[in-house]
Amino acid sequence: MNGTHRKDIKPGTVVDIVLKADQPTGKLTRGIVKDILTNSPNHPRGIKVRLQNGQIGRVQAIISSTAPKPTR
Repeated sequence: MNGTHRKDIKPGTVVDIVLKADQPTGKLTRGIVKDILTNSPNHPRGIKVRLQNGQIGRVQAIISSTAPKPTR
């Protein structure tokens, strides 16, 4: 999935995003979605999200629908 549809993204989803500063290079950052910031049902450049570490960017790829469980 490419991250342009809001219905495909939920808190806890593992995604690759492009940060605003990385848009010219296209460098991707992987993380877990904390908040969905785009209100519209879809966006051609990707749904804007905030990751659990506070970084904000547009979703370029959905890696998995849930975060991996930590192992002990």
